[in-house]
Amino acid sequence: MNIHEYQAKALLHEFGVPISRGVPVLKASDSEAAAKQLPGPIWVVKSQIHAGGRGKGKFKEATAGDKGGVRIAKSVGEVNEFAKQMLGATLVTVQTGPHGKQVNRLYIEEGSDIDKEFYLSILVDRETSKVAFVVSTEGGVNIEDVAHNNPEKIVTFSVDPATGIMGHHGRTVAKALNLSGDLAKQAEKLVVQLYNAFTAKDMAMLEINPLVVTKQGQLRVLDAKVSFDDNAMYRHPEVAALRDETEEDAKEIEASKYDLNYVTLDGTIGCMVNGAGLAMATMDIIKLYGMEPANFLDVGGGASKEKVAAAFKIITADPNVKGILVNIFGGIMKCDIIAEGVVAAVKEVGLKVPLVVRLEGTNVDAGKKIIRESGLNVVPADNLDDAAQKIVKAVKGG
Repeated sequence: MNIHEYQAKALLHEFGVPISRGVPVLKASDSEAAAKQLPGPIWVVKSQIHAGGRGKGKFKEATAGDKGGVRIAKSVGEVNEFAKQMLGATLVTVQTGPHGKQVNRLYIEEGSDIDKEFYLSILVDRETSKVAFVVSTEGGVNIEDVAHNNPEKIVTFSVDPATGIMGHHGRTVAKALNLSGDLAKQAEKLVVQLYNAFTAKDMAMLEINPLVVTKQGQLRVLDAKVSFDDNAMYRHPEVAALRDETEEDAKEIEASKYDLNYVTLDGTIGCMVNGAGLAMATMDIIKLYGMEPANFLDVGGGASKEKVAAAFKIITADPNVKGILVNIFGGIMKCDIIAEGVVAAVKEVGLKVPLVVRLEGTNVDAGKKIIRESGLNVVPADNLDDAAQKIVKAVKGG
């Protein structure tokens, strides 16, 4: 789960992390009051969407101007003007894709007198099964570009969960950022605060870009991007309450209600599979035969008939889907349950596109019988390769 910048900063501030003062705004009419809560004479008006690259982004609407999704205002009047232009407009960045995202929230923040910009992130390193820090002196730019062009400027290290965060970790960050004296002490303190926030709130990623040194000699978090481990949300109702569903795909929201692992993709062949590995293999073989999957959908190992029916409805609700491939290898998941769910869903929502079903494993004969006797126009397949070729051919009009 992702949250907005202003929410991330408020959460980090609870752990003592130094941030700039700011006020979230949902209506343009509230921008003046928000600006007057801050000292000025410089304000920063920031679009709040779940995507990076906001400062270099462009709005689709001409009325929103061409100054990007993060703007410097030199008066309360400019704050108001920018708020009116940006709220409700669609911002396109390198991470949103060409469709962009509508800006429904702004963050009005006090300006910072910046001397240096750094990069710092914390994430879970799956290779070491430890929390890892990534630090660079090259802040305010895409870290991917730094990794490609100047990898020597990135320092990474892991924290042993047996010891937790220790003094030498903070000193490593200070050295990597060429900080000394009081700034080094600030860096050591900040590392502890960030690590505590990361572990206490079950974060999956915490990215600060940039982390700045002000001309007054203070370290400050100028931007923050935070995502959380969905599997831990039951422990954090206060975090779950920050979820902004307007930033998420409607089909993915519906899927989460049924505990389905679903991700929208850009292709035309809908997939319903049990098991993440098999789902990935299914998407790969669709691409091998020249087409693109419309989604990743893992119904899991113990899905009910109702859960399968819900999954099928979510797939058919996507207007880009021109064909559907159901690929089930029954172990814990029984093929007859899948068949009953598919039949129930098709009878409720109808079937307007080709459907290929491959079943194998537990109760496979019963599953095939259910589909065969359903009277539905379903194309059976003997194996995954056969299924992929049949759905691709059907979508192409063969």
